[in-house]
Amino acid sequence: MTTESRERPLDRILAHRSRFLRFLQGRVEDPATAEDILQSAYVRALEHDEEIRDDESVVAWFYRILRNAVIDHYRRNAARSRAHEGFVAEATTTYEPQLEATACACIGDVVRDLKDEYRSAIERVDLGAASIDDFARSEQISPNNAYVRLHRARKAVARQLTAVCGACAEHKCLDCTCHRSQV
Repeated sequence: MTTESRERPLDRILAHRSRFLRFLQGRVEDPATAEDILQSAYVRALEHDEEIRDDESVVAWFYRILRNAVIDHYRRNAARSRAHEGFVAEATTTYEPQLEATACACIGDVVRDLKDEYRSAIERVDLGAASIDDFARSEQISPNNAYVRLHRARKAVARQLTAVCGACAEHKCLDCTCHRSQV
């Protein structure tokens, strides 16, 4: 097959760009997503150019690629949503007051030394038992931002406890034996 005969079907696909884009815009949430899907479909068409025949079926073949790309797009979004829901479920675990009695006494000092936004997240959600949604509303941020802030605050607490308490922190500060808890 010569280069000239290979380019004709691809040229036909490119000539229908506006129709393909309208097709996608009617099926996805925004124009930018439609454009991304179209560009990815062009790449896929180039990768499978040996399947393209120089006849009327090239447009139908490309529509199949577009339909499959839209399906893949929604599958990826569904997978992201499931992962987000799992993160939310993990982040909203219940507070266990009995752990407070055995936890490291250094936690209070470490939390007080955090930057304000992290300290507020730890104090209100983890220590105060507020929901993340309530915390997000009070801070006037989205729930996603609240989850991220709390995650970063917890990481900061873990880093500081490891620096202050050493081995005790590595064992999650339960039944603390570091010298600060003895004071």
